[in-house]
Amino acid sequence: MNAGNTKEGRLTKQRNAGKRIKGMVELLNIDCMEIMPRYSDNHFDLAIVDPPYGINISQDLHKRGISCSKNGYRRWDFKAWDSCPPNDKYFDELFRVSKNQIIWGGNYFDLPPTRCYLVWNKVQRKFSFADGELAWTSFDKSLRIFDYSRGSALNNSKLDKIHPTQKPIKLYEWLLINNAKTGDKILDTHLGSGSIAIACHNYGFDLVGCEIDKEYYDKMMIRYNNRIAQQDLFTYDDIYRN
Repeated sequence: MNAGNTKEGRLTKQRNAGKRIKGMVELLNIDCMEIMPRYSDNHFDLAIVDPPYGINISQDLHKRGISCSKNGYRRWDFKAWDSCPPNDKYFDELFRVSKNQIIWGGNYFDLPPTRCYLVWNKVQRKFSFADGELAWTSFDKSLRIFDYSRGSALNNSKLDKIHPTQKPIKLYEWLLINNAKTGDKILDTHLGSGSIAIACHNYGFDLVGCEIDKEYYDKMMIRYNNRIAQQDLFTYDDIYRN
């Protein structure tokens, strides 16, 4: 099959074309539990979320940074955002306002059975952290795996890593390519580093995203604006006419 005729190929052409359709990306410094009640049932076509897992990862990374700082390990400030998982009201609202859902950390939550887990395989083994991450989905299709090494993730975010559990832009692009349709409205309730916002901009999807932490939000906005400014330099028509 011609690569240009695949879904990824068509979306890539749309992304690269000077006249590509641009999505509306709305990024809010607000508690998602304040914003979701404003929307009608099934307003969003797809929710892609990465809520706190309730495993105190922020505290763990803070302590690890203190003990391993001599080895170049980053010392993250302690924040209590991962002290407990979302409550039932969060999931009730999430399922109400979205037609389909992709929920990172789905193995930590009490969710219905699904046959379509999505797996981020981090490739390298024998690290103290997990070999990969699982996302629960509402889709009735086969399990899929995305191979992207933790080394590549670290190298590609070296200059703008702003969140201790930051996920790669390429991971979110993969999610959109394989699970969203042109014109879909996307919701993210926990933006964190804003990787999904950059991916939605790249592929022209409408996004409403929320981040409650003001420090993360401000850093995320700087990262987002810097990234899209760099990328939009290469979307002019005359580049693709040559």
